[in-house]
Amino acid sequence: LKLRLKKFNLEIAEDKTKVIPFGRFAENNAKRTGNGKPATFDFLGFTHYCGKSKQGKFRVKRKSSRKKVQGKLKESKEWLKSNRNKSIHLIMERFRRSLVGYYNYYCITDNSQTVNDFKEKIEILLFKWLNRRSQRKSFTWDKFRLFLQMFPLPKPRIRVNIYELRKEISYIL
Repeated sequence: LKLRLKKFNLEIAEDKTKVIPFGRFAENNAKRTGNGKPATFDFLGFTHYCGKSKQGKFRVKRKSSRKKVQGKLKESKEWLKSNRNKSIHLIMERFRRSLVGYYNYYCITDNSQTVNDFKEKIEILLFKWLNRRSQRKSFTWDKFRLFLQMFPLPKPRIRVNIYELRKEISYIL
């Protein structure tokens, strides 16, 4: 691999690179050696891990990388903290756009649970910081649910089915 990359004037970052057992037999090998689950790796904002399809066959599954999710939540929290006194319309519009962008990248096959969890955490952040706009508590959870009906956040749905995409580009594979 190093020789192939060198041909294109590219090199591997040794500190970010490791060889891990991964693939169809990784789960059985990990159980046999007593490691429990096979290793995972992060690439392009996703954690890739060994899983099984509904038919029980091996499949590489992907979910949002924990580091990326926590970073986005921290960024959202900081923005809310510094802009909580802005109008509700501006705050909700910003989060609507932010969530649509997040969904466009992370809503892929097998990642619905992580994306739904992210949306719930954003709602909790909104509840917390919108309640800190004055000395009084502005919202109870019931009132906040009504508020979200007036200013709905977009619902996540799978945007890219990786396995349907494979059929369209089968001539490359």
